[in-house]
Amino acid sequence: MILIVIKFPVRPDAIDEFRTHADEYARAVNAEEGSLFFEWSRSVEDPNTFVCIEGFRDSAAGASHVATPHAKAAFDWMSDLVAEQPQIIYVDTPDVSGFGPMGEVQPRR
Repeated sequence: MILIVIKFPVRPDAIDEFRTHADEYARAVNAEEGSLFFEWSRSVEDPNTFVCIEGFRDSAAGASHVATPHAKAAFDWMSDLVAEQPQIIYVDTPDVSGFGPMGEVQPRR
């Protein structure tokens, strides 16, 4: 599995536009055959920073993803809306299961 986490510092005047594009992009990526998950969150420390977490079945699925028309279009609109260059963590692991249960926290109700 490929696990990717990216922090996107967005220009304050571009937040609404970024959110609109990000929502459309997430739907497109989640529809890809090799996509395990693709989600956006907003930082609680900096409301101008969005965090993307994405998982792909393997490196071939990741390579297929960056070649899609919607990924190429996203790289273009992202460049217009970010305040700084995004920072990425990329991990290639043999575990293909994605998320698993967290042992320390369970619902009490």
